[in-house]
Amino acid sequence: MVDMIGVFGGTFDPPHRAHYALAKAAYENLHLSKILWVPTSTPPHKSIGATVAIEDRLRMVEALIESDPEFDLSMVDIHRPPPHYAYGTMELLHEAYPDTLIYLMGSDSLRDLPTWKLPMRFLNACDRIGVMERATVDHDLDILESQLPGLKKKIIMFPAPFLKISASDIRRRVLEGLPYQDLVDPRVGAYIEQHNLYK
Repeated sequence: MVDMIGVFGGTFDPPHRAHYALAKAAYENLHLSKILWVPTSTPPHKSIGATVAIEDRLRMVEALIESDPEFDLSMVDIHRPPPHYAYGTMELLHEAYPDTLIYLMGSDSLRDLPTWKLPMRFLNACDRIGVMERATVDHDLDILESQLPGLKKKIIMFPAPFLKISASDIRRRVLEGLPYQDLVDPRVGAYIEQHNLYK
C-alpha cells in the first residue's frame, strides 16, 4: 500500500499555532501517513527574506513537532542552493519518496498559483494538492483550470480552523515587548526567549 505524505512548506519565521493547526487538520482529514515540514532557507517570493537564520527556524520547527510522530522535518530545501521554488522541492521529494505526495496550501495560495514559478511543472510534480478551505478567500476553480489544465482533478479540499495569526505580527510583538506567547507553542516561545530572537 502506497503511503500518502503531506508536504508543508514555509519560512516558519517563527512557526506558530496556525501552522500547527493546519498541519493537524490536513493529517486527520486527508488520512495522511505523515507530514513533512519543509522550511525554506531563502523564499524567492518574499522581497525581504527570513529575519532569523535558518538554523534557528529549523530548531523551532523541531521543538514544535518533536512530540508528534506523524510529523517529520525535511531538509530538502536546506541542502541545495537557492532559489527554492515549490516545483523543485516537489521534484526532489519525489526522488526520495515513492509515495503519493500531497502539497498542502491555503486557498489564498491556490488562488495565486498561476503566478508561481513554473506552475505547470509544480502541478505535474504533485500527486494531489490539499487545500484548506477559507470562506474569506474567493477563487474560481474553472478559471484556475483554464490556466492550469488538470488542476481540478488534483485538488482535495479539507476543513481546518482559521486562526488569524501571522509570523510578522509575532515578530512585531516580540520587538515591541507585547504579549505573543499565546500565538506560539510554549517550546517555540522558550526558544525565542532563550536565543533573544526578533529583538
